[in-house]
Amino acid sequence: MADIQPEPTLSSETVFSGKLIDVRKDRVRLPNGKSTEREIVIHPEVIAVVPVLDDGRVVFVRQYRKAADRVLLELPAGGIDAGETAEEAVRREMVEETGYRVGSTRFLTRFYSSPGFTTELMHLFLATDLEPGDATEETDQIEVVTLSVDGALRRMNGGEMADAKTILGVLFYARSLAGATNPRHSS
Repeated sequence: MADIQPEPTLSSETVFSGKLIDVRKDRVRLPNGKSTEREIVIHPEVIAVVPVLDDGRVVFVRQYRKAADRVLLELPAGGIDAGETAEEAVRREMVEETGYRVGSTRFLTRFYSSPGFTTELMHLFLATDLEPGDATEETDQIEVVTLSVDGALRRMNGGEMADAKTILGVLFYARSLAGATNPRHSS
């Protein structure tokens, strides 16, 4: 196995500061002694949620994503506000995007969304014991969609679910159900 070395930072410059992200250009030293530049998008940590209703259906949101220039079917997700825990962000984001209030949460995993260029770290949670309510989101056009796990897998295979957090969350949850004989998890 190769001994992979870190790349020490020789210099760092913020080349863009925005409301949501910063972009930093780092000059790094490679193990061979040469140097190169790395462009890094600095993004705060975020949460994503696999919200499961009592009947086993999963709650998704359909929304237009400008960066992809298309409507995607996604798991609810969002930022962790200052002073807020990841679990508190799950509860807030669920009300904002779906209207559902979360009774119970369970941490599933954390992952980098795209570590080749961004610092964004996602915390994935399972949310259960959901109580319906009215969504409070005012800046996004969101449609709430509920699907069985099998229905979600079909939509994922059909390309309607095309973002990494949703694919990972659906597969993570489906894997946890593998071998389950509860008919509520099929369509």
